[in-house]
Amino acid sequence: MNIDKQTIYKVADLARIEIGDHEVAQLQEDMNKILTFMEKLNELDTTAVEPLVYMNPEVNVWREDVVIQELTVAEGLQNAAVHNEDFFFVPKILDK
Repeated sequence: MNIDKQTIYKVADLARIEIGDHEVAQLQEDMNKILTFMEKLNELDTTAVEPLVYMNPEVNVWREDVVIQELTVAEGLQNAAVHNEDFFFVPKILDK
């Protein structure tokens, strides 16, 4: 298959890309190279190749989502520089 100028303009129009007249020759050459490569790929025998669905054959192992209270509020705040009974205090970094 050979790509002509009309096809280049049609593809550019469908892709909503504005191309100049000076770009058409290079795009035509590049698209012809791509189609030539695709024709070579079609020549390959892929009858023994299984379709690839996932890159990694591993399956996720899900665990039960259980809430565990490992630290008390007091233990969590004991190393904080500035805090009250329940919260950390941090310097303001964003201005409105």
